[in-house]
Amino acid sequence: MRRTILQPMLLLREALKRLVVLLAFGMLALGVALPAQAQGVELTSLQALRADGALTLDYNARLTLTPAVEDALKHGVPLYFVAQAAVYRNRWYWRDERLARVTRSWRLSYQPLTSSWRVSLGGLSQNYPTLAEALAPLSRVSGWRLMEAERLEPGERHYLEFSFHLDSSQLPRPMQIDVGTDWKLGIERSLRLE
Repeated sequence: MRRTILQPMLLLREALKRLVVLLAFGMLALGVALPAQAQGVELTSLQALRADGALTLDYNARLTLTPAVEDALKHGVPLYFVAQAAVYRNRWYWRDERLARVTRSWRLSYQPLTSSWRVSLGGLSQNYPTLAEALAPLSRVSGWRLMEAERLEPGERHYLEFSFHLDSSQLPRPMQIDVGTDWKLGIERSLRLE
């Protein structure tokens, strides 16, 4: 009699194990697929212009934050976004020569007492009522001075490498341990200079 009672229980236990494994794989598949579609940085324009004796950069990006990133922001975790541009002269006989490299870093944080968003660039800060308005100054830059235009030698081939990303190295230490795909926001582009 004992044997007949145990047999259905063993079958039920095996069925539950299989169900848990199937649910885990299903959740893993959903967890991997959804953030990839919901997050990212899309670069809509990138231009290098010569103006007032300088080489300047204009860019426009569309930022889409994941729910995990927005939740961290709303819980007081400041985020740092970095834009970096480097100008190179192409050389056939050696590594390409870097003529200029400039970096900008923005700090984005939420102020719960005033329900506002704060964007800081260097020593300057600005408050915004919504997250979309706070993301606008980091995603649109025009007239960013890279270098003097006279350093670009005529007849030589020059190019620009641009990157924009969320700096995960400035997150609090516990969050740096396992930064998943939710936190991989960034884009890199190369542009040939005429």
